[in-house]
Amino acid sequence: MKISDVRDLSGDQLQDELHKLKKEQFNLRFQAASGQLENTDRVRILRRDVARVLTVLNERTNAEAKSAG
Repeated sequence: MKISDVRDLSGDQLQDELHKLKKEQFNLRFQAASGQLENTDRVRILRRDVARVLTVLNERTNAEAKSAG
């Protein structure tokens, strides 16, 4: 997922995407612990996607706080 794709999403869509990514990350951790994880690169990609979504959410929160105060 590219940052431009993340910035195009609305706030609700970002929250939904974050929830979906966290759920997948949780499942991959269980697969890794049980030795069933085949694509180990997916863990790194998910971690970075979560960071992208959180970054955009924080930017929007900070922008709202600045405009309000």
